Amino acid sequence: MQSALFLGRFQPFHNGHLSVIQKILKENERVIIAIGSAEQNYLPQNPFTASERFQMIEESLMEAKIPRDRYCIIPVRNIFNYSLWVSHVNTYVPPYTKIYTGSKLIRACYEGKYFLPDAKEKFGPEIIRLKRILPISATKLRNAILKNQKWEHLVPKAVAKKMKEWDGIERIKTIKDTIDTTKFNSAY
Repeated sequence: MQSALFLGRFQPFHNGHLSVIQKILKENERVIIAIGSAEQNYLPQNPFTASERFQMIEESLMEAKIPRDRYCIIPVRNIFNYSLWVSHVNTYVPPYTKIYTGSKLIRACYEGKYFLPDAKEKFGPEIIRLKRILPISATKLRNAILKNQKWEHLVPKAVAKKMKEWDGIERIKTIKDTIDTTKFNSAY
């Protein structure tokens, strides 16, 4: 079974993330969705817990009628030693043959781990460079919430429902001025 890895913080999960997952599933049998920085929560750039992000993703995929056997969702704690980061991720997730990413840092970590300059051939997963399919980012989404702008159209209905259920809009506004260490040391 051909599996692909898609890493993200999903703070929160939005329509851009969903469109990437749909693209991945057109090209692969299964997608492994790794929730990065799983230990981070209640911070300006990481307002939601790993459990909340898991629920957002799972309910969005069910809403999009994506069969449960086509994906798995796995929270992954972060480490800030990037020479070990890929090996660390690989201890959490099942085998995969491709990784889809738009992150220059993630790409550099994978190239450093698998595509060594003196190697005669490449090994490891194929790196698929993502370009934004939709002009959405979680940062823009959180900023829209902070400015009391419309944001619900940027996320699946399941996410909007969960964010309201958890009072996530108020949480984002309450924690906006707290210190966010990930702002200075973010892998995603």
